[in-house]
Amino acid sequence: MNIWRMLFGLVCLAVLVFLIAPILAVIPLSFSSNSILSYPLPGLSLRWYESVLTSPKWYLAFVNSMKIGLAATFFAVLLGTLASFGLARRQGPISSALRILILSPMIVPIVLVAVALYLFLAPLQLTNTMTGMIIAHIVIAVPFVVIPVLTAIEQLDHNLGRAAAACGARPLTAFFRVTLPSISSAMASGALFAFAASFDDVVIALFVAGPDQRTLPREMYSGLRETISPELTAVATIMMIFSTLLFLLMQSMQRKRRRMLQSASHA
Repeated sequence: MNIWRMLFGLVCLAVLVFLIAPILAVIPLSFSSNSILSYPLPGLSLRWYESVLTSPKWYLAFVNSMKIGLAATFFAVLLGTLASFGLARRQGPISSALRILILSPMIVPIVLVAVALYLFLAPLQLTNTMTGMIIAHIVIAVPFVVIPVLTAIEQLDHNLGRAAAACGARPLTAFFRVTLPSISSAMASGALFAFAASFDDVVIALFVAGPDQRTLPREMYSGLRETISPELTAVATIMMIFSTLLFLLMQSMQRKRRRMLQSASHA
């Protein structure tokens, strides 16, 4: 039994190395002193990080990504939470169809979603605009909010709301002081997933964004098409660190939510 367990562990380790090794190989290249991407490294240098951090092109792309990501996350959390309450209160074929419709951006290939968004936004003259980019990213971000928030609402003890009403609290007061705090960790987790989905998007940006809305992933894609520079490895390393911090924050939110659910069930 121990041999099979050890073999299973080795297989899992091999798969993990196979998936992570190409990503980790980019990091040392970002510290290369040479302008050509090659191993072994001729020397170590921070010149590419300095070039990225002082470049107006990368700075504008980062600002655009943050603006679009934060705006899309805000509206995605708002709309996703409202949709979750509506879906949780109704059952039946209509509710199931609405769930599939809301979650479809996660199921349908992203290229088809980008084409559909372009065909929808172009007649409204919202392509090549910041508003159009935010609307497009809201569409792909909402499902990441609905999944955790809807799960939290379905697991919520509705007796808490009845108890608040019995104590004289109005429905709105009970919602903001009882229901909303109970699902706040799920909303925060959904917000982080939504921001990550928006921040990492490149396909929709290729269809919808214009020259003034170039995001960080799109700028990287353009750089890969034109010339492969160690600047790209520096940007990729920064994005990997940023994504890792987001992932760790997500894990912290999920652990906090599980502890809250466990304490509520014991109470």
